[in-house]
Amino acid sequence: MRVKPLSGLDAAFLHLETPETPMNVGSLHLLRVPARGRAGFLERVRRHVEGRLHLVPVFTRRIASLPFDIASPVWVEDRAVDLEWHVRRVRLPKPGTMAQLESLVARLHAELLDRERPLWRFHLIEGLEGGEVAWYAKVHHATLDGAAGVKLAEALLDASPRGRRVSPPAPRALEETPGMGELLGAAIAKSVGEYGKFLRAIPDAARLVDGSLSALGSLVSTPKGGRRGLPIGPPTPFNVPIGAARSFATASIPLEEVKTVARRHGATVNDVVLALVGGAVRSWLKGRRALPDAPLVAAMPVSLRGEGDSIYTTRATMVLANLATHLDDPLARLHAIRASAGRAKEITIRAKSVIPMDLPAIGAPWVISGIARAYGYAQSVKAFPPLANLVVSNVPGPRAPLHLAGARVRSWWPVSIVEHGLGLNVTVESYCGSLDFGLVAAREAMADARRLAAALYDAHEEMKKMRA
Repeated sequence: MRVKPLSGLDAAFLHLETPETPMNVGSLHLLRVPARGRAGFLERVRRHVEGRLHLVPVFTRRIASLPFDIASPVWVEDRAVDLEWHVRRVRLPKPGTMAQLESLVARLHAELLDRERPLWRFHLIEGLEGGEVAWYAKVHHATLDGAAGVKLAEALLDASPRGRRVSPPAPRALEETPGMGELLGAAIAKSVGEYGKFLRAIPDAARLVDGSLSALGSLVSTPKGGRRGLPIGPPTPFNVPIGAARSFATASIPLEEVKTVARRHGATVNDVVLALVGGAVRSWLKGRRALPDAPLVAAMPVSLRGEGDSIYTTRATMVLANLATHLDDPLARLHAIRASAGRAKEITIRAKSVIPMDLPAIGAPWVISGIARAYGYAQSVKAFPPLANLVVSNVPGPRAPLHLAGARVRSWWPVSIVEHGLGLNVTVESYCGSLDFGLVAAREAMADARRLAAALYDAHEEMKKMRA
């Protein structure tokens, strides 16, 4: 690979990034390291990662940018990977509680990745009470989406403590960083092709919009059951300009209990996840006398990957769903969410063929960063209501237990992104019979995400008691 242009969606995450809005996605895991294997575990992990670098392009490529950001950057491979920098050890102070671990991850997640290196970093965290070890993995969203993140982890992890045999890598052919002429030429060639795709897609996109307006208008209902013209959320404490500080919390709920609720009420697991979040957020806002009369709206990332698609890039879009937080009865809330999520999925299926997976490269950094700054300013002056109040994402993860350098992975809590105007992100990943929730909030939106995690458990207990 001499140069490889980023897709437009991937490059957008680079252009959107600021010190206040790092575009990092990651996961936090508890590892069960055998007592006899704890000595030298960090070095074993580094050797393990080194033996897998060639399996995943994310591990070895970095970005090369054009002067003044006149076009989107490209991927290059021009230097060795410094594993001492990419895989580092951190130790918690005593007593090493879960709250301390979550606070550390919140701080690490807010740190920007070094763009002069491959855009990933792993942290082995020691000092937890009980003797466990934690593993926090961070990757820039420009390299992959949630579904690709699962594939990356599966390449890195093993089904058994002994690991699997991995073919040795071929020698890497490192070349000098391309000059401006080559970078600009790649950007121009990419832009010409993408403009052509846009022009060809316009007729189909117009027909899609015409057929979907009524469905979009029904995604959010008023408290009295009427319909709004546009699917927008009410103002909440989450919809504010944000700084760099983060709050993070975890929660884990047995998957079978969620499936039981879903079967009993003719819903999907995703419907129940949305209802759990809706119930928790409703409780949190009500406790602060900040619950709006109108229902909150969730932005839901939806994968657009086809069967067998394992490309390490972003292939997803966003749809909106009503969280029915204006309804006190949890069963009525679930029914409303089920109807809203079903319509949102319908729209996505119809839109899949015309949603662009790429953007022209020329001028993209200026346009996208300008839009982001304008949106942040609009939120600060409350120029318009938020399109959505929070992000809720549900990512299917591995069903069987996995291992890292012989240590069993016991949990899989996602750690995702918040933005100006969207200061709360709740991402859940299924792993080994559990639904593991990662709650990320900007401090301006929610100072202590652990309180929302507690409300999530309460919402689950409430839903288990529901009867059809």
